[in-house]
Amino acid sequence: MEDKVLYKELSYRVIGAAMTVHKELGPGFPEAIYDEAFGIALRSVQIPFEPQKEFAVAFSGIVLKKTFKPDYDVEEKIIVELKAKGEIPKEDEATLLAYLRASKRRLGILINFGRPSLEYKRLLL
Repeated sequence: MEDKVLYKELSYRVIGAAMTVHKELGPGFPEAIYDEAFGIALRSVQIPFEPQKEFAVAFSGIVLKKTFKPDYDVEEKIIVELKAKGEIPKEDEATLLAYLRASKRRLGILINFGRPSLEYKRLLL
């Protein structure tokens, strides 16, 4: 039961920031527009985050030269990935789960601004 409410208050605040962006901008913009607006919304509610934080990936004990950069690392607890699509494909969920494994974070939030109502998924590792 504890995992279902992991970072519950912080998650609500992050999703609330996304709702603020969606309410004002609506669907239809490119992802980069929502990305910038989401950062502004997080700052306005004083949620610490690092955009495009670089994470290393290891394979067989060797750190690879290639890295990944999720959209947001919130309070070093939650990885947030933003989308602006008609629907969230399963591949985006798989990508976020891979980001969680590599970053050693347990909670990810996938946010989609591309629909008439904001769509989001909390993914636990």
